[in-house]
Amino acid sequence: MNIVLFGMPGSGKGTQANFIKIKYNLTHISTGDVFRENIKKNTELGKLARSYIDSGKLVPDELTINLLENKIEENTNSKGYIFDGFPRTIEQGIHLDNFLFKKNLSINLTISLEVDERILINRILKRGVESGRADDQDKMKIRQRFDEYNQKTSILKEYYKEQNKFFSISGQDSINQVKDRLTKLIDKHKND
Repeated sequence: MNIVLFGMPGSGKGTQANFIKIKYNLTHISTGDVFRENIKKNTELGKLARSYIDSGKLVPDELTINLLENKIEENTNSKGYIFDGFPRTIEQGIHLDNFLFKKNLSINLTISLEVDERILINRILKRGVESGRADDQDKMKIRQRFDEYNQKTSILKEYYKEQNKFFSISGQDSINQVKDRLTKLIDKHKND
């Protein structure tokens, strides 16, 4: 089973992806986590990613795609993948479909966690204080990320709707309530 988890920054994708990973024994591929890991290790990719992230921009497709393909290649024995933060654009969605097709795989389900922007801003600012992440402590940078999401990523909903693979649920309630909604949806469609 291969799942794409959508949602604006702060919607709870990472938290929910972790639950899904454990429950369904999937490999969690979070581009954000991989970028942060590379930034921490001060790799060349990390330095480049930091320059985009610190200015509130998304990391370019080429870097992100190479990273994703490497992660899949490192986990070829996986029962499936949960993609968190990828794809972000139609081009990335097409690339992911083509790459998975070569491996006799496909995306089974895409799920969007829908949360009001005011709630998201409060969540992100709180996370920024707790984590020390600079990109989560600046309202202007947060709004830039929302704008990028609305301009590029939200368009992917139509791409996956055309394939009958897109679903959305509310991500505004407690972590457990959202988790319950997600697992019901996944269980309903896991054999599609």
